[in-house]
Amino acid sequence: MADEEKTEEAAPAEGGKKLPIIIIVVLILVGLVLAGGISYFVTTQFMSAGNQASVENRNHDPGVFVKLGDAKEGIIVNVGGIKSSRFLKVGITVELNPENENNVADGKLVPAAETKIMDTTLQILRTVKIEELDAARQDDLKSRIKSELNKVLGEGSVYDVYITSFMLQ
Repeated sequence: MADEEKTEEAAPAEGGKKLPIIIIVVLILVGLVLAGGISYFVTTQFMSAGNQASVENRNHDPGVFVKLGDAKEGIIVNVGGIKSSRFLKVGITVELNPENENNVADGKLVPAAETKIMDTTLQILRTVKIEELDAARQDDLKSRIKSELNKVLGEGSVYDVYITSFMLQ
């Protein structure tokens, strides 16, 4: 009789233990679905904001392309300091806003703007460290040139900077 009482008490206890486990599993599943939904929402918001910024940069009038330096050679500059024997030969093309009449007149670059562009670009190239000229960091160099030129020529004057040739010796 004592054995019968133990089996009867054990049976309801097992059924009672299953209910909290089921609740925990359901809460975990709801939490995972909620976390996934929030992640999806945040990701789509950031991605759409990034796409809008890139579309805004591309939606502009066709720019005036100006090759810096010598037509064949481009720009040749000593990098890494005066005593360094490292030279950079780079071809840089700048896309300018044709609406800015201080820089572009009749589809051609104004001489004053050309001087400012060359001076600023050469200053940047002379002060850049050898490590910064790595191919993986070329976008950083282009964005730095663009931002500095926009400071000198006026915001929105430079649409983009293109590196057409690059040789470090």
